[in-house]
Amino acid sequence: MKKVLVLGASGNIAPNITPGLEKDYDLYLTDVVPHPSGKPIGTVDVTRYDEVLNASRGMDAIMNFTVIRNHPIQSFDVNTKGAYHVMKAAAEHGIKKVIHTGPQLVRSGYDHDFDVDDVPRMPGTGYYGITKYLSMEICKIYSQAYDIQTICFVFNGLGPKPTKPMEKRDFPPFTVVWEDLEHACRLALEIESVPDNFQDFNLLSYLAHGKYQVEKARRILGFEPLERVENYFKRSND
Repeated sequence: MKKVLVLGASGNIAPNITPGLEKDYDLYLTDVVPHPSGKPIGTVDVTRYDEVLNASRGMDAIMNFTVIRNHPIQSFDVNTKGAYHVMKAAAEHGIKKVIHTGPQLVRSGYDHDFDVDDVPRMPGTGYYGITKYLSMEICKIYSQAYDIQTICFVFNGLGPKPTKPMEKRDFPPFTVVWEDLEHACRLALEIESVPDNFQDFNLLSYLAHGKYQVEKARRILGFEPLERVENYFKRSND
């Protein structure tokens, strides 16, 4: 099984998708806080290069789910410098696969439009968005300089899929459910290469708005939402 380092394994994302990946991949879960389900965790601070380098030794891939949003210092240290440490460690160890995540960075400029897929990211002036945009640029530069296949998934929201009909509300834009994110990560771990060694992909499960699309993810990764979850929001015939 591929050995995969998971950074940020106790955060908002990883605990919801790693259980489904554990049967096919040898996951090394790491974070600076305990796992919410009590799973064994290696202590790795992504802001410290020596810790990322040591944790990456012997790995086939790295999945980076670390993020800090609002702190004026830690957000840069985790989001931007942390991505730099991940890519530097991958280059030093010869690791050829990295999965990165971030916010979509397009809604502020394209919410009036439709069929938006592979367009230039627009981070705006928000500090969090800028830190994540810089992280993607770092990933791109390292990927092309050191032949590291790096896949970046971007989204506006994420969470569980509905389990019953939803009433008096619309389905959210640019939002991915856990099952689809897990599916996308599996595709990213298995694909041999992506164009230019780096690609960022829109990732969303609710497609019926017609505004934001996943055509590039379909074409390159073979991604398709596992279920048309917007059907939970259809009006009843009763």
